[in-house]
Amino acid sequence: MARRSLQASPEGIKKAKQAFLRKGWTQEYLAAEVGLETRQPIWKFFSGKPIARNVFSEICFRLDLNFEEIAAIPPDVESEVDPKIQESQSELDVLVTKVRQERYDQIQDQCGTLRLLDIARPVEIEDLYVDVNILEEITSQRWIEISDLQGFQPEEFDRLNLGKVRAEGVAGLKAVERYTKLMVLGKPGAGKTTFLQYLAVQCNQGHFQAHLIPVFIVLKNFAEDALDEGDISLLDYINQDFYRSEVAEQEVETLLSQGRLLILLDGLDEVPEAASNEVIKHIRKLSDKYYKNQLVITCRIAAQEYRFRGFTEVEIADFKPLQIEAFAKKWFVAVARNSPKSGLQKASLFLEQLALPENQQIRELATTPVLLNLSCLVFQAKADFPLRRSDLYKQGLDLLLIRWDEARGIKRDEIYRNLSLPHKLQLLSQLAAISFSKGEYFFEENTLQHLIADYLRTLLPAQIDESALELDSAVVLKAIEAQHGLLVERARGIYSFSHLTFQEYFTARAIVAGTHLSLQQLVRHLTEKRWREVYLLTAQMLLDADELLQLMKQQVDALVSAPQILVSTVLATERSERLEPTGASAANLAPDSLTARETLQLLLNWVMQKSLEVKTPYKPAAVRAFYLTLALPTEHRLARDQALALAIDRSIANEVEGELALDLALIHALAVTQTLTLDLIHNRLTALHLALDLDHLIRTKPISDLLRQLKNQLPNPEQDLESLKQWWKLNGQSWASQLRTLMIEQRNIGHEWHLSEAAQLLLEQYNNANKLLVECLKSTSQMTPKVQQEIEEKLLLPMYQL
Repeated sequence: MARRSLQASPEGIKKAKQAFLRKGWTQEYLAAEVGLETRQPIWKFFSGKPIARNVFSEICFRLDLNFEEIAAIPPDVESEVDPKIQESQSELDVLVTKVRQERYDQIQDQCGTLRLLDIARPVEIEDLYVDVNILEEITSQRWIEISDLQGFQPEEFDRLNLGKVRAEGVAGLKAVERYTKLMVLGKPGAGKTTFLQYLAVQCNQGHFQAHLIPVFIVLKNFAEDALDEGDISLLDYINQDFYRSEVAEQEVETLLSQGRLLILLDGLDEVPEAASNEVIKHIRKLSDKYYKNQLVITCRIAAQEYRFRGFTEVEIADFKPLQIEAFAKKWFVAVARNSPKSGLQKASLFLEQLALPENQQIRELATTPVLLNLSCLVFQAKADFPLRRSDLYKQGLDLLLIRWDEARGIKRDEIYRNLSLPHKLQLLSQLAAISFSKGEYFFEENTLQHLIADYLRTLLPAQIDESALELDSAVVLKAIEAQHGLLVERARGIYSFSHLTFQEYFTARAIVAGTHLSLQQLVRHLTEKRWREVYLLTAQMLLDADELLQLMKQQVDALVSAPQILVSTVLATERSERLEPTGASAANLAPDSLTARETLQLLLNWVMQKSLEVKTPYKPAAVRAFYLTLALPTEHRLARDQALALAIDRSIANEVEGELALDLALIHALAVTQTLTLDLIHNRLTALHLALDLDHLIRTKPISDLLRQLKNQLPNPEQDLESLKQWWKLNGQSWASQLRTLMIEQRNIGHEWHLSEAAQLLLEQYNNANKLLVECLKSTSQMTPKVQQEIEEKLLLPMYQL
């Protein structure tokens, strides 16, 4: 007789979950596909519980699975359990099975959903949870010398992993399987509570430690209830929890004595200070008396001081790229309530944008789950990240400084709590600005405490107790780490900001507030790459950015300023009747006859003149940027790099047309000629023929005829190899010279600019500084249109035109 109900086997559940993950669906969506009014049969299916045979079969069909391979027993086997097996089951196992069934709904209700900040409705934990990694070595307990870390430039170490202070992790569930007593530490928003809830649900559904009964206790609630109801123990609290499921106290005692509970204690750091010692005592007593049970406690990494005997301390690791990807794919379906197809498309766009170089700072923040959730939420609104990154960073800091504790009803009651929010921001800004200005990203504990004491001293009366101040500064340092996770201990006694982005943000904030660097001092760092984000943030945060942008423009021009005597040289070159077109002699001056700045002034003069000769719809400054890199030798790093031109005028990103397209094609043909060798003669000649096929770009007859004549001189690439080599040996150099002469005479391009190493380095700095200036112009709305127009119009002009 066919069974009326079926249930999935453990192996079947694993296969079904993999198929479900591949689909990218939510349980609600699958229920709708199957034709169910509620998702209850779906979670029963994934929990290995019996459901109607036809529903079981339909679920498997929708997941592209063979239901016979998923079912616990063949369909033709009766569902009744063998009486002999039932009789042989121990009384303890019977009790565990009974209590698990009685508590199932309670645990699902308690732990099965998540509440996310700024999301109005709860989200099913299985629709969003991503497996975490666990560090078995606590980062703050490792011995590393600060000398091993100092001296790094940001580009020399991975911003996400902060160089050498990173360890490999293991899967979260494996860590819990490995250790029966576990203290899980982590930064604020790292996912500690979510991990504990996931453990409870997985155990409850029989997928993890199925022989145990999960107990989930929020320690803050226990402490408050204990204070309200008098002297109740943690054991009493557990009994009350089981009583709600009609489990007798004697049965709880049996389960505890036999070690059949998985006790999950969440948020040791959230316990009010007045009750902290009592709660620790209750945990210790319970752990010692009922030592056979498995216990997992969570706590913020800097808040945990008491060491429980027999507990192994581990740390939740930051998300890695694959975890960020998995979270995003789930978030844009389950949280944003998109259809699976639309949600996955939105997630793909999010991940593409996140991977862009300009979004490196956001990618860095996304390694922390609570900030990744914020990033997804911001992106969901406009399918893009905000141009003003400072707004996103401010939201992230508001979350960590205020809202994260408020949302959980936590009131911290240490000395640090007496500092107002403005004072906290000022303190963090001062710490960031002082360290960043020195190029320091890691700091010793005593150095930080000294800086904190200096700040606290400004808030206190003249008569202060220095020893008390020293103690207060140590408390404040630990509070910043424990309460907000903005400073973290990377190794014993060595700290850094949790994200380099926050150090940069607070440095910019100090500059805007005028408490550290002045704007005049800031622009001295214009050519230092590590200051780039500070410039952008400062420009965005200033209420009036005119002065900063004007100072930056002056500093950019000063990079390549040359003696005034050069002006007459340039003007004389322009008036010379012997030189045509303009700039030919300047391009071929001997490299040792001019300084690097003088050479670049001549180059900028040619760039200006060339840009005036062409008719184009693009902004003049963008055209100058286009020709600046077009003029460079092929081997130069900036050769034909149009990043600056694109930054000035995005429309140039479309297919370049007209005279710019012709000049770009001619420069390409010249580059093919310069790289032509006898070994590659056949392929290169073919490429050269194609490169010179420019009839579609040429609108004037003289250059068209000259190019055709030049092209006709080339041998047919289909000739035998020896003939091609012989032709190039005899005629190659002369032919290339003719091509260059044609380009100079007809298009005023192709000059040989002899740039010394110093000139090349200076040109790169000048180009990058201009790009940063343009990015600051684009990212701020706090400047007058007149000043913005003046700066844009004078970009990339020679000195005598400014």
